[in-house]
Amino acid sequence: MDYSKHLLKADEALKKRNWDFAIEVYQSLLDMEPDLGEARAGLRVALRRRHEQKGGGMKLFKAIAGAGPLAVAKGLAKAGKHAAAAKSLEQFLSSNPLDEEANLELGRALESAGYSKSALAVYEFLAEIAPRNPEGLKRAGAMAYRAGEHAKALEYYERALQADPRDQDALKARKDLAAERALKAGRFEQVSHSREQIRDKDQAADLERSRRRQLTEEDLVRERERLEGQYAENPKDPELMLALAEVHEKLKDYESALDCAERAQQYKKDSFDLLCKVGDLRAKVIKKRIARADKEGNTELAGRLENELVAAEAEDFKNRVQVHPGDATLRLQLAKRLAKLGELDAALAEFQKAQADARVQREARMGLAQCFQRKGFADLAKKEYLRVLEGVREIDERAKEALYALGEIAEGEGNAEQARSSYARVYEVDIGYRDVAAKMERFR
Repeated sequence: MDYSKHLLKADEALKKRNWDFAIEVYQSLLDMEPDLGEARAGLRVALRRRHEQKGGGMKLFKAIAGAGPLAVAKGLAKAGKHAAAAKSLEQFLSSNPLDEEANLELGRALESAGYSKSALAVYEFLAEIAPRNPEGLKRAGAMAYRAGEHAKALEYYERALQADPRDQDALKARKDLAAERALKAGRFEQVSHSREQIRDKDQAADLERSRRRQLTEEDLVRERERLEGQYAENPKDPELMLALAEVHEKLKDYESALDCAERAQQYKKDSFDLLCKVGDLRAKVIKKRIARADKEGNTELAGRLENELVAAEAEDFKNRVQVHPGDATLRLQLAKRLAKLGELDAALAEFQKAQADARVQREARMGLAQCFQRKGFADLAKKEYLRVLEGVREIDERAKEALYALGEIAEGEGNAEQARSSYARVYEVDIGYRDVAAKMERFR
């Protein structure tokens, strides 16, 4: 499902300072898709701005009111019910959005529940409000690495070391990541921070400040004009192109951002991070067009663009996998896009390779099961759905999907008892899931 038009609605509410409506939309999106990173990040911004507008008053009352959900969340996390813990932590953070401990616990809960995009969004927010918290910075680095954003991961580890220069975990992670990037680039001796690649040190510091500062729209426009002036004097400087791309992206001018990033890529053809950035921006350009088509009521165009988006993302992840063939996270994302395109055999091959990595094994097995089911191999699908459920202590969204699918398979085989048993496990935790209530009535 494409959530771009809903995200656009929430973003517009943010611009209008309608914090409560923005929060409501973001929360609704997260109820539908807990790992929607954009919604999780947007919710953090909306909660923070509402808190700041109210002056953060009545702190004692808020702390007391939130103590219940926080205690419940910690108990759920200890019991291994991470998705439920995340919901309880969000309830606490709705009135205490800047609480460092709760944000860190939320990130951990989301990470343990398998919601890596949402976890990264929370850790990045924690890095903003608590820039000297080494644990939050390290987790942000780990999740950025998992997302394939290696330059960002390295930056977070460096910031963690600035907060605690003796942190052994951060030291090892930074060393390993720097070595890995050098190895894959085939140039051990050239490992250096990106700022060292710019001859003009003053300009490097300038660009770094522009990237890290939290700017208003007016600030961003001025920053864009300043960078365009510098670019006119140095039209072959890829760092200036990237700085401009970032400002354009923050202004939601994704077409201009993509143009700048693609120009920079001509000078940095071996940069994996830039390869990812270009792919991400291409997707954002298409998503913006989908949102516009939806707003205009042009469903036919929106449908074509959605197909174009999936094809573009599939091509992007193919390129990423070519550079990092051992990265199971990238293979998983490629497999999901191939499945959406209906290229089931190609998708199966990628899911099978990805499942070797324990970090994404459950998601890969779910993908395998769905592809087998679509191809009509019910026995193979059933086997994989059962593997998805292995060791599950809490019926989360993935478990509901697997149980519902097992019910469908049993129905197709004429096994009413088994179908009812599968549907019942979903029904007892979520009566509103799809049409499970109607299914239970049918098998009463």
